[in-house]
Amino acid sequence: AEADRPGGPATLACCLTHLRREFYKLHVQGLSQTASWTVERVADLWAVEAQVKGSAPQTRLDARRNASAPIVDELIARWESELTRISGKSKIAEAIRYSLSRKTKFRRFLNEGRAELDNNTVERAIRPITIARKNALFAGSEAGGSTWATIASLLATAHLNDVDPNAWLTQSLERLAAGWPNKDIDAFLPQNFTRS
Repeated sequence: AEADRPGGPATLACCLTHLRREFYKLHVQGLSQTASWTVERVADLWAVEAQVKGSAPQTRLDARRNASAPIVDELIARWESELTRISGKSKIAEAIRYSLSRKTKFRRFLNEGRAELDNNTVERAIRPITIARKNALFAGSEAGGSTWATIASLLATAHLNDVDPNAWLTQSLERLAAGWPNKDIDAFLPQNFTRS
């Protein structure tokens, strides 16, 4: 963590979605009561968060200390107890060990009202960038990659301006095909789109 960063040092926390993932797989397959119980308890944590979403950090912190902390304590206690009774090579044991190895980071949200339970928002935001990067590998050449980046930028601009990319692109291509003058090319920018 950078101690001198604005807002104070960053603290690494655990993503609840990643923690839950292996339990959820076992729950869906009906292979473990502990997995199903864990999935239910994690849902309870998210329910607490839903009640205070958008609230001030102190309000979130109070809710976490009052409602979430007992759930987290219960989860950790059950995992530790269960681990002594099951085969160490089982899938549920792997999920429990993964979670217990992160219990300090898992508990951090209980002491910080600004921390999120998961990083789903960030992952959703960067997914298009990752997909675009992978797709650009097949652009064929440097010029193709440049063209691809231009098109991707225009489509992203359309999204940012609440413009339907398909409608914008269709209208732009139809106007170009009809001989739209080059001097008026700015009219094709997504932020200048108007339905005709």
